[in-house]
Amino acid sequence: MADNSDIIALTSGGPHSWIMINALQDRFGDFPVIVEKGEPEELFWKRRRKMLGPLKVASMQAARLPIKMTKSGTDRIINDMITRHHLEPEPRLCSNIIRVPSVNSDACRRVLKAAGPKAVFVVSTRIISSATLESVDAPFINYHSGINPAYRGMFGGYFALANGDPEHFGATVHLIDQGVDTGEVLYQSSVDVERGDNFHTYLWRIAAHSRGIVVRAMDDALNGSLNPKTVNLPSKQWFAPTLGGYVWAGLRRGVW
Repeated sequence: MADNSDIIALTSGGPHSWIMINALQDRFGDFPVIVEKGEPEELFWKRRRKMLGPLKVASMQAARLPIKMTKSGTDRIINDMITRHHLEPEPRLCSNIIRVPSVNSDACRRVLKAAGPKAVFVVSTRIISSATLESVDAPFINYHSGINPAYRGMFGGYFALANGDPEHFGATVHLIDQGVDTGEVLYQSSVDVERGDNFHTYLWRIAAHSRGIVVRAMDDALNGSLNPKTVNLPSKQWFAPTLGGYVWAGLRRGVW
């Protein structure tokens, strides 16, 4: 069970999640991290088929093959970012990790209530239910690898580049509401792509240059000085690239 803490984090894990969590622990010290079990892939794609239709989802699944084919050489780029930017993409040995089935489980809500945080940091989880959001009197603050509201959902950085919109390649830190990345914005980062970047490195590139806005937002939350705002951009939720969309963006824009 978690001890009382000003900050608690919710995540399903993954490199960019730990990059952000470790950056926060450098600033605020150790705090509990609730790690939810990942959603089964079969259930994920079943929901996508219901939402988007079987043909579009089949095209998304087909795109995974050419995406996989572009991975060669990206490990070197990622390792260079880890070294150059002092990234920590794994949990620290001393991390206070609490595992739950889901952020929407009773187990998660019990941990949140016991911790009594002033702010909850969220990165890479499923959609959080109103029951969980209302379980503690604290703002839930999300890190999203995309510029909201134009690039809500998945792979926001990739889609900005694929759309010929590189000025919106970056990240958003925002308050969580009941929508998909629709909460009011706290901070955003603008990140430059570097030579050799592709689908496999975009999340890393954005994370390497966005830790500062995460720290600032949590500082504001603890100081009672959050200043949420509405960003005047068209709103759209993105999913995974389709086969045709991925190949088109690669051949026309060099975005792979």
